[in-house]
Amino acid sequence: MKQMSHLDNIPSTPGKFKMEKSPYIHRLRWHSSLAKLTFWSLVFLGLIFLFFFRSPSNPLPSDPSRRSLRTYSWGGAAWEKRVRSSARVRSRNGISVLVTGAAGFVGTHVSSALKRRGDGVLGLDSFNDYYDPSLKRARQALLERTGVFIVEGDINDSALLKKLFEVVAFTHVMHLAAQAGVRYAMENPGSYVHSNIAGLVNLLEVCKSVNPQPAIVWASSSSVYGLNSKVPFSEKDRTDQPASLYAATKKAGEEIAHTYNHIYGLSLTGLRFFTVYGPWGRPDMAYFFFTRDILKGKSISIFEAANHGTVARDFTYIDDIVKGCLAALDTAEKSTGSGGKKKGPAQLRVFNLGNTSPVPVSDLVSILERLLKVKAKRNIMKLPRNGDVQFTHANISLAQRELGYKPTTDLQTGLKKFVRWYLSYYSGGKKAAG
Repeated sequence: MKQMSHLDNIPSTPGKFKMEKSPYIHRLRWHSSLAKLTFWSLVFLGLIFLFFFRSPSNPLPSDPSRRSLRTYSWGGAAWEKRVRSSARVRSRNGISVLVTGAAGFVGTHVSSALKRRGDGVLGLDSFNDYYDPSLKRARQALLERTGVFIVEGDINDSALLKKLFEVVAFTHVMHLAAQAGVRYAMENPGSYVHSNIAGLVNLLEVCKSVNPQPAIVWASSSSVYGLNSKVPFSEKDRTDQPASLYAATKKAGEEIAHTYNHIYGLSLTGLRFFTVYGPWGRPDMAYFFFTRDILKGKSISIFEAANHGTVARDFTYIDDIVKGCLAALDTAEKSTGSGGKKKGPAQLRVFNLGNTSPVPVSDLVSILERLLKVKAKRNIMKLPRNGDVQFTHANISLAQRELGYKPTTDLQTGLKKFVRWYLSYYSGGKKAAG
């Protein structure tokens, strides 16, 4: 090692080597040490100056897992007034709900549905750039017209969350904020740990300490079933074989939820969503970017499993998912803790929210071709080892029994509604999508 090279001239048997005790050498050493001390002191002072006086103007890193929590501005009388107004319950038996990830796909639809029926709704979203932020801003504008205020902030910001609960005594939390996407985990794994694990823990830490504790419904994922080959997937099936980091973080979330329920008495309900689609959807989902690329005349990649096996998904329309989310909120029992201490057993549930009708991805493309009146340029490829699984299929009997959940929208009908929205929003495909 280079930094050890000054030892090379010292004999291997210390004790047989004597240095001359010359006053000149001592003075030389003293001056050398003083010069070094002065130099490093100046360097240290320079770094302090840069940190305190120059850092605010430095650009923030794009990695959301490293993004400062202090980049958002919140607080003040006017801000608190907007928070209270948005969260005010306007129906007789309404609930007040903090919706995290409110500018996201599911979050926007859930927030809108809650507001329509008279519940108090406050949104929270970081508006990160995992996909086109302008789409999130458009959703935000949509919600603001219905009276839903979205606070811009990070779920890892404990001070912000505590402040929100000081201003409003939320009865429920709908936790939908997460780093989504199976494949992106290979590019930015830190963002999944930051949002899906650290963010969930931070939220639960705040919720356990407020009084009264809210009941919490949160988004897990069908991805937790991983490499499970038994179909349809049931809540009783094993979920210890994740095929992606995204799936692993969602599985970790379920275990974390169990812990906070057991120790602190938080009422927690996890919802395993199965391939949600529809208007205002996510541009990273296949049905969305297939539509974009078909309209642009680009080829689309359709995966097949080994031995030409079919890749299929249990596509679930957004309106059906929203009904399941609201039913989970309405049937959630109160948390049993107070002041961070458990007073008795608390509700802990997990449900599949799917459509129970898996459709081959090739059939999805055929439906889009008919709706768009454009022939797709298909590129058949082997299913890569990037976390994607061959099929998903939900057993929803538990959700039917406990939540009254019953999906009613088939893929043909749902895609027709999506395509109508897409063509309207993107002006016939001329505007760049995502």
